[in-house]
Amino acid sequence: SFYVYFTVGFRSCDGNKKIHFGSSEPEDFRVGEDGVVYAERSFQLSAEPTEFVVSAQDKETQQEWQMRVKLTPEPAFTGSSEKDQRKIEEIIFPWQQYKHSSPLKRQKRDWVIPPINLPENSKGPFPQELVRIRSDRDKSLSLRYSVTGPGADQPPTGIFIINPISGQLSVTKPLDREQIASFHLRAHAVDVNGNQVENPIDIVINVIDMNDNRPEFLHQVWNGTVPEGSKPGTYVMTVTAIDADDPNAQNGMLRYRILSQAPSSPSPNMFTINNETGDIITVAAGLDREKVQQYTLIIQATDMEGNPTYGLSNTATAVIAVTDVNDNPPEFTAMTFYGEVPENRMDVIVANLTVTDKDQPHTPAWNALYRMTGGDPTGRFTILTDPNSNDGLVTVVKPIDFETNRMFVLTVAAENQVPLAKGIQHPPQSTATVSITVIDVNESPYFVPNPKLVRQEEGLMAGSMLTTFTAQDPDRYMQQTSLRYSKLSDPANWLKIDPVNGQITTTAVLDRESIYVQNNMYNATFLASDNGIPPMSGTGTLQIYLLDINDNAPQVHPKEATTCETLQPNAINITAVDPDIDPNAGPFAFELPDTPASIKRNWTIVRISGDHAQLSLRIRFLEAGIYDVPIVITDSGNPHASSTSLLKVKVCQCDLNGDCTDVDRIVGAGLGTGAIIAILLCIIILLILVLMFVVWMKRRDKERQAKQLLIDPEDDVRDNILKYDEEGGGEEDQ
Repeated sequence: SFYVYFTVGFRSCDGNKKIHFGSSEPEDFRVGEDGVVYAERSFQLSAEPTEFVVSAQDKETQQEWQMRVKLTPEPAFTGSSEKDQRKIEEIIFPWQQYKHSSPLKRQKRDWVIPPINLPENSKGPFPQELVRIRSDRDKSLSLRYSVTGPGADQPPTGIFIINPISGQLSVTKPLDREQIASFHLRAHAVDVNGNQVENPIDIVINVIDMNDNRPEFLHQVWNGTVPEGSKPGTYVMTVTAIDADDPNAQNGMLRYRILSQAPSSPSPNMFTINNETGDIITVAAGLDREKVQQYTLIIQATDMEGNPTYGLSNTATAVIAVTDVNDNPPEFTAMTFYGEVPENRMDVIVANLTVTDKDQPHTPAWNALYRMTGGDPTGRFTILTDPNSNDGLVTVVKPIDFETNRMFVLTVAAENQVPLAKGIQHPPQSTATVSITVIDVNESPYFVPNPKLVRQEEGLMAGSMLTTFTAQDPDRYMQQTSLRYSKLSDPANWLKIDPVNGQITTTAVLDRESIYVQNNMYNATFLASDNGIPPMSGTGTLQIYLLDINDNAPQVHPKEATTCETLQPNAINITAVDPDIDPNAGPFAFELPDTPASIKRNWTIVRISGDHAQLSLRIRFLEAGIYDVPIVITDSGNPHASSTSLLKVKVCQCDLNGDCTDVDRIVGAGLGTGAIIAILLCIIILLILVLMFVVWMKRRDKERQAKQLLIDPEDDVRDNILKYDEEGGGEEDQ
């Protein structure tokens, strides 16, 4: 590397010029783009100052400025008690010379100090003289110099001091660029009276970086992933280190490299790293998670652009996990699996299908899906996957009949939740056969048909044969005796069944109008049992549809009515009711009997519809009272059925609106038979209670008299009379 002497700076009025620095002695001195002056070779400076010119050229306008530089060697430090006087370079700046002008011309009368470059971590001696600040007025005036700003009179104070007489600026201790990279001071020049002689100027002291910091990784352990089977050039991860030194100088320019890889299979150089960015990429093929699941790389970062001699280094660990891809199909552990299931069972696991898969467990590339490719056209089986073991669970979802199917041979295939990687095919081991045997069990007998419907006219007499209701046993391959029949439900107790042949006969007359018949239908349930192990039974329902016959005569409704004693208004509406149904019910015929003669003399009846008629007075006036009017009603059945019904009519006096006014008198005078019977019963019960009370009282008196005869004479109450100061009634005689 080159020895750094100092830094030149250029300040333009607009501050936007792009400047290129040059040297009049390029073989000896080189000026960088940042203004740092380097020695291009090693040479000894003579006692006389070495001079050369530094030029600054505008890249756009080609305008050029020049500055003359004088270099004088510093005397060596002798260690004497008094500090040797050293000649400090004085820089008079700027000298402006235009490209086509000849003599140098002083542009401004002010004093100027260029930026000062000071290496960090200097070993002294201190204070170390830096530069002499001088005003061109010091020849005519006695001046005093001072500096202000951070590092001088502001924290951190005392780093820089200035000789007020000579203007010599010095540093008092070593500097650390990583703490403060530059100091901005302001220099002042005043006369002995304190009057300002020159305008204050800014002094910039740049701390030149030294390589005193090692690179530091942001993490000591870096974690990354790469899919197995990745092609060379696949990006894996990026590691990053930082250096506290100047990143724009070689001291802070880092380079990365891989020191080691573990394991070293299938190649010791599976990865490479971009030495500038820290990007790690694959450099070789053959990543296989099933063989190597993780690689550990030791990464080194070195500053000085990776110079192994002068650069400082540090290391970190990169752990690269090889992630799984579906490059291994599931394979059955056997070519044929076996299972068995009892007939008529559902939701039963009949076989476990086991597979192996080299991919990472419990990932979509490992999880197996099973499907049937043949042997189950009716969909009686399904295959579920056990999430823990990855086994296929062959399950029955529809009942199986042994008498129909004794065995199933299924063809199944296994695949993963995600497709196989490109170029990978399913091997024959991904297909297997499942042989399932159906076990015969004792099944329940069943009636045919069930329910069985029988149409029968009501009125069938007891002991009549109704029908035969038999069952069948589905177990054709079991040796069993014949079935036995019994009655399970017969609400009206009308039927019985032969236990051997299933013949059903009646035990009572069938009546359609029974309360056990709903909508002409009577239901009875029978049981058929076999003698298998264990015994099984089945039920069957016999439905008897009862056809109506004309076995019920119509009746009048309601049984009581009220009318006025005069001719108008006196119509009574009545209805005929018949438990039978059409055609053995309405329309009905209504008429009055010939006897007694007073019925037709006092009343008349007229049919107004098939089920309704009107009863009214024939005479102008009928005395108020209770009258029983017989009415003959005939239905339309074949043959006809008729009955005479009594209608109790209450005749009363009515007001102008036709409402009865003497209902209480009529009701009191005309109590019905039911009311009279109820009154008589109440009277009889009351008399019985009175009689029982009298008998109880007499028995109580007899018991009291018997006790009196058994009393000892000495205990006679007449000899034990007690006197009380009380007045009251006399003795109570009984």
